[in-house]
Amino acid sequence: MAKQAIGMIETKGLISLLEATDAALKSADVTLAGWEKIGSGIVTGFFHGDVAAVKAAVDAGAEAASAVGQVVGVQVIPRPHDDLSKLGPWIG
Repeated sequence: MAKQAIGMIETKGLISLLEATDAALKSADVTLAGWEKIGSGIVTGFFHGDVAAVKAAVDAGAEAASAVGQVVGVQVIPRPHDDLSKLGPWIG
């Protein structure tokens, strides 16, 4: 079985992340792996799923978040290296 992709949406403020997460989870077959407070009001949500689903979810989430706040960044990693999990439990 192929390793799942991981997607990240980083926003300024928790309300924007909540909006992004809601839209992402409704738009595609992904799971929320967790979220992290980065600092200075920046928060990041992490999503797992197949590459196409994660890409669709991150795009939908970023669009929804930008309607209520500021999106700092988005990223999709198709097949994260096993050692990447050392950065946090949300990598899987």
